[in-house]
Amino acid sequence: MSTYAILGCGSVGHIVAEELADEGKDVLILDKDDSRVEALRDQDLNAQQQDISEDEVAEAVSDRDVILILASDVDANKAAVSAIRDRGGDQFIVVRASDPVSEDELKSLGADIVINPSTVIADSALRTLESGELEYKARQLADVLRETDENLAILTHDNPDPDSIASAVALQMIADEYDIDADILYRGDIGHQENRAFVNLLGIELIPRSEAGDLSEYGAVALVDHMKSGGFDADVDVDIFIDHFEPDEGIDAAFMDVRPNVSSTSTILTKYIQEFDLSPTETVATALLYGIRAETLDFKRDTTPADLTAAAYLYPFANHDTLEQVESPSMSPETLDVLAEAIQNREVQGSHLVSNAGFIRDRDALTQAASHLLNLEGITTTAVFGIADDKIYLAARSKDIRMNIGKVLQDAFQGIGEAGGHSTQGSVEIPLGIFTGIETSEGNRDTLLSLTEEAVRRKLFQAMGVESGSGTSTGGASETSNGN
Repeated sequence: MSTYAILGCGSVGHIVAEELADEGKDVLILDKDDSRVEALRDQDLNAQQQDISEDEVAEAVSDRDVILILASDVDANKAAVSAIRDRGGDQFIVVRASDPVSEDELKSLGADIVINPSTVIADSALRTLESGELEYKARQLADVLRETDENLAILTHDNPDPDSIASAVALQMIADEYDIDADILYRGDIGHQENRAFVNLLGIELIPRSEAGDLSEYGAVALVDHMKSGGFDADVDVDIFIDHFEPDEGIDAAFMDVRPNVSSTSTILTKYIQEFDLSPTETVATALLYGIRAETLDFKRDTTPADLTAAAYLYPFANHDTLEQVESPSMSPETLDVLAEAIQNREVQGSHLVSNAGFIRDRDALTQAASHLLNLEGITTTAVFGIADDKIYLAARSKDIRMNIGKVLQDAFQGIGEAGGHSTQGSVEIPLGIFTGIETSEGNRDTLLSLTEEAVRRKLFQAMGVESGSGTSTGGASETSNGN
């Protein structure tokens, strides 16, 4: 068992000494104040009189494994560290500082851990504030739900991903605690194989917005993880808004919780489940855990401590066999065709890849193609586009920390299409006529494809800061050398 020494036993050292003694640890206390030493001995603590600024302190603690130097006199603490290290002591040393300058000095003298009380107090205050804010927000959310007489409409973002769906399912569970029936509504498609497997395996009921009727028939409307849609219906009265992206427009909701300091809305909803002291069902826990993992690329992208603690909380409640099934779906023939077309038609400028997948049936296959192509050696950014339903759809992915691909797409297609996303992923929808000026028909498919390809490639490469068209032929497109 490790043995301990506490050098300088003021208020901080006294608290630490008592805690260690209560745990049955072998603790030696050194302090230069005779009266304090006597008082410590009266409490059955092993205390000795010693000025810790003198060289003899090193000999006094030579048989101790862990040394905590906690005097308020930082100069005495520096002298103690120096004496112990000069004697050749290899004990683990924790020492108290007074400011950032003394922190650096103590580290250079050989301290293993330096504690600045001001920083500790500030961190504790911030954690307390965060906890208090969550408690306050939970009361606000509860008040809105209590005032909801009828059912609740929960709107995801368009073409919802796991984070948006999971967040909606969690809010649906919270609403159920207040005897409120909630419908989860979405627009677009649930196209990605993983997303479809996610919804089907967990038995999540989602209702297309077109089948839901007038939103005014609901007692309240909630938007969760909604800003990826790039906006919201101006005529919708929003009662609850929860997201980890800041809204572009001024949303005036009775309850709002926007936390850009976390990486997923699933993280926010997990905190509410904890604050409401609810035990998540297996379905809700599995959905939220997958939502966090999907949004953070399995904790490899923009992961925060809040995301990790939320995932750790959900882990024992989740069905991990189901998660494995969700994460390993089979690839559809349509996705394989789109990926093959994207590989064939790729053009690479430096580390940026742009490709045309042609006419597509499943636009979500573009997302999967962009993700797969990001695995190519030397590639840091991908964009894959295709044509469907009189629109150009584009999906992009990036692992270049210098680039915000969502912002790149917004700049490139501002005023001509709807673009959204964030630092590592983005998407665009553009009316086909913007680029071509001609109507879609069977007879002009090749012309449409050619005009679209030229315009979209040029805009993308310009927005990324490179020029298109200087490479050598690769399949149906051109590719420059990237040095690999």
